[in-house]
Amino acid sequence: MSINVVSYENCNGIGLVLISNPPVNAISPEVVAGLRRALGAFEADAEAKALVIHCEGRTFVAGGDIASFGSPYFDTRPFNLLLVRLDASPRPVVATLHGTVLGGGLELAMACHHRLTLPETRFGMPEVKLGLLPGSQGTQRLPRLAGVPLTLDLILTGRFISAQDALAAGIVDEIAEGDSLALGIGAAERLVKANAPLRRSSTLKVAVDAATTQALAAAAAKAAEKPAYPALGAIVRAVEAAVNLPFADGEEVEAREFERLRLSSTSRALRHLFFAERAAARIPGLPREIRAREVRSVGIVGAGTMGGGIAMNFANVGVPTVLVETTDEALKRGLSVIRKNYEASAAKGKLSAEEVEKRMELLSGSLDYASLASSDLVIEAVFENLQIKREVCARLGQVCKEEAILATNTSTLDLDILAQATGRPADVVGMHFFSPANVMRLLEVVRGAKTAPDVLSTVMQIARTIGKVPVVSGVCYGFIGNRMLEPYMRETEFLLLEGAQPQQIDTAIESLGLAMGPCRMSDLSGVDIGAKVVNEQFEAGELPPDPSYRVVVRKLFDLGRYGQKTEAGYYRYEGRTPLPEPVVATVCTELAREHGISRRSNITDQEIIQRLMYPLINEGIQILDEGISYRPSDIDVVWTAGYGFPDHRGGPMFMADQIGLSEIEKTLEHYGRMRGNQFGYWTPSNLLKSLAASGEHIVAWTKG
Repeated sequence: MSINVVSYENCNGIGLVLISNPPVNAISPEVVAGLRRALGAFEADAEAKALVIHCEGRTFVAGGDIASFGSPYFDTRPFNLLLVRLDASPRPVVATLHGTVLGGGLELAMACHHRLTLPETRFGMPEVKLGLLPGSQGTQRLPRLAGVPLTLDLILTGRFISAQDALAAGIVDEIAEGDSLALGIGAAERLVKANAPLRRSSTLKVAVDAATTQALAAAAAKAAEKPAYPALGAIVRAVEAAVNLPFADGEEVEAREFERLRLSSTSRALRHLFFAERAAARIPGLPREIRAREVRSVGIVGAGTMGGGIAMNFANVGVPTVLVETTDEALKRGLSVIRKNYEASAAKGKLSAEEVEKRMELLSGSLDYASLASSDLVIEAVFENLQIKREVCARLGQVCKEEAILATNTSTLDLDILAQATGRPADVVGMHFFSPANVMRLLEVVRGAKTAPDVLSTVMQIARTIGKVPVVSGVCYGFIGNRMLEPYMRETEFLLLEGAQPQQIDTAIESLGLAMGPCRMSDLSGVDIGAKVVNEQFEAGELPPDPSYRVVVRKLFDLGRYGQKTEAGYYRYEGRTPLPEPVVATVCTELAREHGISRRSNITDQEIIQRLMYPLINEGIQILDEGISYRPSDIDVVWTAGYGFPDHRGGPMFMADQIGLSEIEKTLEHYGRMRGNQFGYWTPSNLLKSLAASGEHIVAWTKG
């Protein structure tokens, strides 16, 4: 990196520090070194009456260099000492703020004596999202400027606030419009002329009142409820130190807490996911200069739960969208559900009534496929049945214009078969949304054998436009997520047949931090949906030649126990509350007898976790070996963004490295001996065996 990321000059008696470290002027070791030189130059410059700190480009400092946090040589002290020197300067120091002022950027600004911002600037302390706290005096300066209640709110949530809110809170001193550098120099000249005592954030007193005491107690109680996220408690302790201790002592508390968090498994997992989401956007072999197709209008076939949710994503960003249905009744019902969803958001204050109407005006309905003729992107979201989807895709191939992208929302079916049905497979891509589609962050983008590069590039851009996290998958049954889910559900059912209860299985899995266990998840998504997929696989001859395979879900389906929607599935329901259901135990006992499976009472939580999670991990590693997923971190993004896998564990591949690949291999082989391995359920993938033997980590693995 260039050593000129920071420069100093005297501008007519005002010292000027310019930071230029694109794209976001992050605080890197090079920037810290440059700031040290620049500050030294200012301190030696007797002609400079004040100092202005300014960043070139689209933003002020937007945080620290996260990649450096993992270095064994990482140290906050050099930067923190610079902040102390700025704060102590006998001459005025002004920060000119624009873009986003985040984390270390806000800490740098708070060490200055005067903060001037443009009106559109946003401020925040998002370190908690990486399992950290502000490590450069942020927990000490912010309470002195803005008070403890707001400080805890901002640091514990990581949310951003506007320039206007920052001014009202006392975080900035003025808002002005125009050229921020010129405005900053003007502010410095005014301070010199006024010759008033400088306002140093380190010397301000923290307001201690009932609101402060209450905020600290409430934050501590909430932190205690989430032991998997140690940053929450550490933030409370550091802010409490700002209340009770002198600035320097509070800074020491913050430094100790920061270093402890930096080395924690939670922070390492969250930082892994931070980079994983960004890596997922990069598609190997895709030319950088490729030109995306224009998407100004969208068509969706199917106005059911999934189709309606998908439509909302596009209406939310101002894209006109037409929904096509087979009956007027279904169409009206679908549009009505969308309106109710928007009105529910309005009732919570998330949308205005005007915004609801504006979004609904972007949505139209039709019973005629011809209404899709001018759409730039058409997504089929009909029932998950190969024959039905083939027929729909064939019609889309006929009615849609040239250059239109044809997408399928299939969650398990062969994309290449559907692409062939259109007669124009180069235009076809999978866009697997997760339910509810207007809420869930993940979008699996499925690349077919003939998907054109510009189609893939366009859909990746669209995903980000509508606020999704896109991950590319190759074509196989279930793609990345649902393929890995299959052995997880398989072992769930075998454990039920062997004597485990749904609540025992769910409780064991939820102890890992998953939002819900497999039985509750199946009831929520629909037992009938899962059973139909299994039945279709059976009819297509795609199941293992194992007569006991997934017999529980098929039996529950036959009994009409579809989950929450029928108030009976693996559990019975009172409202949304799952309650134990003796009928399910009876069903499992009878099925076990029918298939010669011995029942037992010694199933432990450890066995449940190993038997569900280790085959899931093994399947993920096999997916990597086959090239279905480009990189291990893509799998982690799929599972954390789409399946409720706990982010503090970093995803299945990250967790596999924490467990140890050799341990997973040995455990799989153990269960193969214990249960038999006639159908290869417990066979470790070749890649798993290879990595376990070499001692390599799966997260660091790259194909070829």
